[in-house]
Amino acid sequence: MDPTSYTITTRSGTRTIDNAEQMQPGLVLYRLPDSMLPTNPRRWRIGHLGSGLAIADAMRREDGASGIKTLATLTDWTQDAETIKASVSTDELFMALARVDCCEPNTDRMTSDVSHNGRYTDADIEKAARAAADEQMDGLELIAAMAHTVPWMGLDTEPFNEAHGRILSLANPDEVAA
Repeated sequence: MDPTSYTITTRSGTRTIDNAEQMQPGLVLYRLPDSMLPTNPRRWRIGHLGSGLAIADAMRREDGASGIKTLATLTDWTQDAETIKASVSTDELFMALARVDCCEPNTDRMTSDVSHNGRYTDADIEKAARAAADEQMDGLELIAAMAHTVPWMGLDTEPFNEAHGRILSLANPDEVAA
């Protein structure tokens, strides 16, 4: 899917996102820029193409894509925002989104900058491997720890599995070889 430019509407004005994906008519998925809401760990946002308004946040891109598929069943999102608001129950909308791990925009906050959630570097791998080795974590303990910490909790399934394997091989080379 080719990225598209998308203008979002915020309380302080508008801002253009260059890498949004229109996944269904009237609905886009984009990653929040690092400078936008840096304490929000849910870095993927579903937006309404016609108005630029935010609809929901997701921790992982996969969840955002599932959220868009769910939303597409509720109404015609190519309509203007006021028509959509009048035709869709907010409760129904967020109950449906909760089933695919999406929530209202900006409802999750952390105490520090977590804008890098869902993206990692080799340095992050090395740091996590040192911590896992120090704690003598096995593979299962490492998965449990990663699933609840930044930047790992924001990764889609395949990148998460890849990072887990790399960390485990550095932290416990004997376990990986067995």
